Amino acid sequence: MSADLHDLGVADAARALTAGTVSSAELTQHLLTRVAADADLGAFLAVDADAALAQARAADTRRARGEAGPLTGVPVAHKDIFVTRGLASTAGSKMLAGYASPFDATVVQRLGDGAPGGTLGAGMVTLGKLNCDEFAMGSANENSAFGPAKNPWDRSRVPGGSSGGSAAAVAARLVPGATGTDTGGSIRQPASFTGITGIKPTYGVCSRYGMIAFASSLDQAGPLARSAEDCALMLSAMSGFDTRDATSAERPPQDFTAQMLTAREGATAARPLAGLRIGLPREFFPAALAADVDGAVRAALAELEKLGATLVDVSLPRTELSIPVYYIIAPAEASSNLSRFDGVKFGHRAAQYADLGDMYRRTRAEGFGPEVKRRIMIGTYVLSHGYYDAYYLQAQKLRRMIADDFQACFAQCDLIAGPVAPTVAWARGDQGDDPVKAYLADIFTLPASLAGLPGMSVPAGFGAHGLPVGLQLIGNYFQEGALLHAAHAFQQATDFHRRAPEAAR
Repeated sequence: MSADLHDLGVADAARALTAGTVSSAELTQHLLTRVAADADLGAFLAVDADAALAQARAADTRRARGEAGPLTGVPVAHKDIFVTRGLASTAGSKMLAGYASPFDATVVQRLGDGAPGGTLGAGMVTLGKLNCDEFAMGSANENSAFGPAKNPWDRSRVPGGSSGGSAAAVAARLVPGATGTDTGGSIRQPASFTGITGIKPTYGVCSRYGMIAFASSLDQAGPLARSAEDCALMLSAMSGFDTRDATSAERPPQDFTAQMLTAREGATAARPLAGLRIGLPREFFPAALAADVDGAVRAALAELEKLGATLVDVSLPRTELSIPVYYIIAPAEASSNLSRFDGVKFGHRAAQYADLGDMYRRTRAEGFGPEVKRRIMIGTYVLSHGYYDAYYLQAQKLRRMIADDFQACFAQCDLIAGPVAPTVAWARGDQGDDPVKAYLADIFTLPASLAGLPGMSVPAGFGAHGLPVGLQLIGNYFQEGALLHAAHAFQQATDFHRRAPEAAR
């Protein structure tokens, strides 16, 4: 069976471990071997094989004692934006190269062994840390200070960003599931580009404690995995209220797997989505949308209709404004959050400097990459005296209007659907000289992020050059269960989520 172990998704691995057909130690060793053999993919930044195997053996012991939960012993890897004890936490930046955190992020704790002296976690086995755009700023994973991750479907192309390492690792069958973060689309877009499933929950569902901040009012953690079922299992474990995070939503623990499987009223086995109204914003289907993406998304929508859903035309009139709004608010928050990286207490410090001011300048010039510097400068500018009212305050007002547009839509429909990105994954280096071109690629993911709504990417087919295309589903606040239910029904009727790149088979 070992030759097929890497084909197991999170749910499949959990079932195999429960049935005793494989041990966590065997599964972990198999995946560690694959990770080492595929280092050229650039997905992993740090791996501790000894620690992972020790966790796996402990998980096997828990299972033998009858103390295991559904995810105990299932391997996982974390985006390197979450701090971890025992593994360097760099946020993909030279500024934090080699940084050793004294604690684990809440998401890492909940998926792993839990808080020291506190409640046990899900017992997943941490394989390592995954590549990402520096401080999560990017749409291609080309901004990592440690080299780009590659798309396993075509290694000359990007895997998307900023959670590109997470998406590449799952798509390449190096790990069943991974954590990511989504500020403006950084879970959904890489999931689309690599043919996997990813969900950004409602802002506040997952704790931000221990997540290295980019834009505090937008950053949200979520899982990337093979299927909606996999994501539901992981999200159930990693979500929940956290007193250490002021932005955490005070809600009781959620069983997203149960919500995913809950039948809709009037549904049948043949029509599990009967009665579901899916809104199609006309702004999500512009003339500039690539024909191959449009074709795959519309075919997926037709499949949803066969499953019982009704398609409704709606409008999100301020969709185009989401780009300037986001690229004012996010850099403004980044300029504040990244001011702590000055070489004084932790992180990189310039080797030579004349005085304190010179140390600040040299440290930040050496430690930050071009895209991070660009966003810090933009953010500092829009927050400066004389420009705050003209830019930042106006952007916040428009953000509220964008959220109101969604509520007007949800008066007419239950979910919103459309493409994740205007094109399939582009070639590495294709947008390196034009950052605005990369920003425009976020046009369909930014609105939900600005509104704080849950959204997910579901594999929906293939476009040009045989590259994956994702279907985006957006729900109203705290409607993750409805998203997962629709995605699961679609995946029961299709096999796009089961297809793997040739090199991963």
